[in-house]
Amino acid sequence: MSAPAAPRTGDPERGTLDKAADENFPVAPFFLPKAWRDDLMAVYGFARLVDDIGDGDLAPGGADARLLGVSATDAEDRLVLLDAFEADLRRVFDGEPRHPLLRRLRPTVRRRALTPEPFLGLIAANRQDQLVTRYETYDDLLAYCELSANPVGRLVLAVTGASTPERIRRSDAICTALQIVEHLQDVAEDLGRDRIYLPAADMKRFHVQESDLAVPSAGASVRALVACEAQRARDLLNEGAPLVGSVHGRLRLLLAGFVAGGRAAIRAIAAAEYDVLPGPPKPGKLLLLREVGVTLRGEG
Repeated sequence: MSAPAAPRTGDPERGTLDKAADENFPVAPFFLPKAWRDDLMAVYGFARLVDDIGDGDLAPGGADARLLGVSATDAEDRLVLLDAFEADLRRVFDGEPRHPLLRRLRPTVRRRALTPEPFLGLIAANRQDQLVTRYETYDDLLAYCELSANPVGRLVLAVTGASTPERIRRSDAICTALQIVEHLQDVAEDLGRDRIYLPAADMKRFHVQESDLAVPSAGASVRALVACEAQRARDLLNEGAPLVGSVHGRLRLLLAGFVAGGRAAIRAIAAAEYDVLPGPPKPGKLLLLREVGVTLRGEG
């Protein structure tokens, strides 16, 4: 659910948090209460750092590895780093974490009574990225999204005190949709990392080979495949959209922004005639604002 991350430089904590401005969704917008913004930024710092570890986007010099107690010899081993990061996460709940971003997270965990499970899910997703680079079926991809995306929405609900079983179910649908949309936007970038998040069964059904994804512009088969996956994401967003109407005030506006961001991105993909290979189609601000209005009115 995030924009491509540039390698981090300078202070490890500040370098991570500064990336919030480049994300595809509002991390902690100004209209939220300060206490919410602070806690959402603490959660964001964790999620951004674990993704940077999993994608190999840590700043040069090994500062994060040193903070996590990883030797210079192992500083390039993502699985070793993820194991060390998980150990430091556990100190958030029982001990004194080493990394400043996890020390920042500790008061949020206590204040909001957060549990380890969603954080562990995000680590597991990045560990899976080191071991699994292709997904056979759509159900396999959904299982990955359960780890890589859904915990984020659950944490937002927990931080804002809005968690209920029904809201979590709706949130999961939205977060999975946003993850699928990001995968569609980033087909070329992901292929550069030797990862394909388009289900192999769907590729076969649309007669798409991996080599068809490594060209400057998509052919008809790839476009048809992307259109199919975009429709799945659209359906999931529609399934999750009632979450917005179940809350009030500024939280309602925040959640509408998530849904609208996904819908606007799908419209941008459609406007590009489902050719995502030249680069990620991005919606303009006017389209995004229009989608926010539609979502707030319960339309779409």
